[in-house]
Amino acid sequence: MNPSSRSGPLLTITGSIFILLGLALLGGGIYLATLGGSVYYLVSGLALIVNGVLVLKRRRSALGLMAAILIVTVAWSLVEVRFDWWQLLPRLDIWFAAAVWLLLPFVDRRLDKPAEGMDAGRKALIASALVTLLVGVVALFQDYHDLHGVVAEENMAGVGTHDAAGVAANDWSAYGRSGYGDRYAPAAQITPANVGQLKQVWSFHTGDFKGPTDPGEIANEVTPLKVNGMLYMCTPHNIVIALDPDTGKEIWRHDPKINRDAAHYQHMICRGVSYWDANAPALNGAPARADAATMECPRRIIAPTMDGTLIAVNADTGKSCASFGDNGVVDLYKGHPVKTRGMLMPTSPPAVAQNMIVMAASVTDNASTDEPSGVIRGYDPVTGKLVWNWDPARPDETNPLTEGDTYVRNSPNSWGVSSIDEKLGMVYIPMGNETPDTWGGMRNKNGERFNSAIVALDLATGKLRWVYQTVHHDIWDMDIGGQPTLVDIDTPKGKVPSVVATTKTGHIFVIDRRNGTLVVPAPEKPVPTENAAPGDRLSPTQPYSALSFLPERNISETDMWGTTPFDQLACRIIYKNHRYEGPFTPQTVGEKGKGAIISPGPLGIFEWGGASVDPVRQLLILNPNYMGFLERLVPREKANAKGGTGGEMGLQPQTGIPFAVEIGPFLSPLGFPCQAPPWGYVAAVDLKTMKKVWMHKNGTTRDSAPVPIALPLGVPSLGGMVTTGGGVTFLSSTLDYYIRGYDVSNGKEIWKARLPAGGQATPMSYVSDKTGKQYIVVMAGGHGSLGTAMGDEIVAYALPDGVAAPATRK
Repeated sequence: MNPSSRSGPLLTITGSIFILLGLALLGGGIYLATLGGSVYYLVSGLALIVNGVLVLKRRRSALGLMAAILIVTVAWSLVEVRFDWWQLLPRLDIWFAAAVWLLLPFVDRRLDKPAEGMDAGRKALIASALVTLLVGVVALFQDYHDLHGVVAEENMAGVGTHDAAGVAANDWSAYGRSGYGDRYAPAAQITPANVGQLKQVWSFHTGDFKGPTDPGEIANEVTPLKVNGMLYMCTPHNIVIALDPDTGKEIWRHDPKINRDAAHYQHMICRGVSYWDANAPALNGAPARADAATMECPRRIIAPTMDGTLIAVNADTGKSCASFGDNGVVDLYKGHPVKTRGMLMPTSPPAVAQNMIVMAASVTDNASTDEPSGVIRGYDPVTGKLVWNWDPARPDETNPLTEGDTYVRNSPNSWGVSSIDEKLGMVYIPMGNETPDTWGGMRNKNGERFNSAIVALDLATGKLRWVYQTVHHDIWDMDIGGQPTLVDIDTPKGKVPSVVATTKTGHIFVIDRRNGTLVVPAPEKPVPTENAAPGDRLSPTQPYSALSFLPERNISETDMWGTTPFDQLACRIIYKNHRYEGPFTPQTVGEKGKGAIISPGPLGIFEWGGASVDPVRQLLILNPNYMGFLERLVPREKANAKGGTGGEMGLQPQTGIPFAVEIGPFLSPLGFPCQAPPWGYVAAVDLKTMKKVWMHKNGTTRDSAPVPIALPLGVPSLGGMVTTGGGVTFLSSTLDYYIRGYDVSNGKEIWKARLPAGGQATPMSYVSDKTGKQYIVVMAGGHGSLGTAMGDEIVAYALPDGVAAPATRK
């Protein structure tokens, strides 16, 4: 029987698929070409259609044409992305599979027979497939993204006692361990040599889960405290829990029973609580409190609640401290002109000094211009009495409000964690923006200078000491969420007391914390100024720090990604349909499917996780992310007709200004990022030289891709890192459910453990007062907005008995 007589269905299906795929490429390619994009897709679509017709006719010339398609695609791909494996894959995968398919004997033999001794098309196709395979193999050994380096021996041999701002060596007594916010635990029991033996030793379930009326963005972002012989934490609904640090068993819990009847809460988050001890020594030279012995609740947990209160709880018993405020509660809505529940949301713990509690709060983002004030207030830690208030819209009036007066509605707020230097008598505030974020034509003139700035206030009076603005006239939501880190930096002229501020733009601003002058230069550079949104303006320059993780070049069409040529083509079309002029691309009024690419996006290169600092080794440890977003301003009349989501994605109303805003991730139709990976890294900077030492892509797609395959692409992380005296740093907040340990000397991953849920929190470390054992603890509770699995479990790891090193680094 002639093979060609049996070829009908197989070649008919093959040829038809080629034609359909070619038509898709041709249609999209024509559209992309009209937008000024690559003509490759148009040409390859035509070639694939012709190839499909040849297959239907059983012409052997189909093999030669496929060889030409494949080899041209390889050459085009190498010109665009060199030997970048994950960039080559979506460009070549379909064509390589098609070539192999045509070469299979049961397909090949159904094509017409070649002339005697001549099968040039088959030979060409085999050669092109082998070339493609060779290119793939070579690409596997290329690395254009990681920075391989080793920390200088001088740094690694660093000696000296770390000034932990009054924190006992075994403890972790504030959100960032101390008021300095460096997230550095001096314990040195866990080292690169033994970290592989870390095992889970206990876990605890809080029992606090998402309720039917809770918002989509509910998250367990807590970093526990270890102090007073207990482990203290909070849940998304602000339940405060004390645990035994050696066993994880519950000692007490305090449920403030927050008001959950608001029209909507945009978030339901508690990042942590604060600790205050009347017997703690004063760090500014002031005498210790004389009333500590007779005080009710001499040791207190100070915690915010999502319904706008500040509570004080006896750290020993969990009972309310009746002498604080009104039976243990201070009403944070007092003095605000807007009192709607759910609009004032303190998601982060206050900064606490011996004689002051400094409290800020977030407000509903992008909802309206009628929001609570962004006032920052200082309270007496014993009585809860208001001592001072600093409203960015009235920055010179810090005396407590008089009866009947109110703070200025909608002034810039701070939603992150502040840092304290009690010796200098200053608190360092990471400022957000006056909402709405994406249009600034009506902002408060006084408050404008404090948007997206680091503000230093006098701890005793609230008076402004200095301000440094990281983004001028911010219309991109580049507010500062990460806690500023205080560190004394070694320089040729001696140690310089500095504050290190990570930002969403990727710039890291290093500032002398005494006076606000720059330690690392940040010259002003021109940015796009044309075609601002109607009624708004643009700053002609922005500060560009010499220490930065902002990519050196802007994203381009060649950076568009996908799993196949088809969704990559779709991403190229999306890219060309949106305005993009670099990191400060102006917000744009657009129709559906058109607007601006905002990259870095609102999640930023650095988010609320901030940075970790090893002050002994003079290292800055970070986890930068790279994900762009699509945004468009929607005229008021159209926005009113559509309504809004109430969340931070989708259409956000921004009532009170001429435009709503629609925000969404920059994704292909298949749900994959349009920007090529890597999307997440771990990195280190030598603070002595202010140079990057190492930077490695981090995390896999195991828990975020439609198919649970652990591709090592480097995924985003939302949370911070902890660094230890033993030379290991830990991160848990990647989109895959792992906590990982890295050697601080080179950034290599040297340990990981599977978490029961998303770990979008910052780990911490402490040493047991009873056994001397060092623990690593992390909350695995997930994040509603990121789509990671939700949970309620806090997990502790330690080395087995008998595996030990010195407990602390001197």
